[in-house]
Amino acid sequence: MTTDGILSRLNKASAAEEFFALLDVEYDTKIIDVARLHILRRMGQYLAREELNGASDPDITSRCRATLERAYADFVTSSPMEQRVFKVLKDAAAPQPNEHPALVQLDPL
Repeated sequence: MTTDGILSRLNKASAAEEFFALLDVEYDTKIIDVARLHILRRMGQYLAREELNGASDPDITSRCRATLERAYADFVTSSPMEQRVFKVLKDAAAPQPNEHPALVQLDPL
């Protein structure tokens, strides 16, 4: 197997369950049913911080497994709304600018 073997297999995966199976990570289907995309997005955020160039395939597999476990753990104890990994959820929590600022009448002053 080449050094990018696990990464190639992960790139071909089309479902969250495949990621968990490839990396041999246990999961609760109730959590996956609610947060599958959020977990994978968070895993991607964690992996982006990893330097994988030149690492062996077993090391890459171990690090990918650790990031998936960490991402999954984030959603075991909190919801996608609390974690807000997608822009649309971040924007939903952001204060909205006041499009119509209050007008102050000068007459009473």
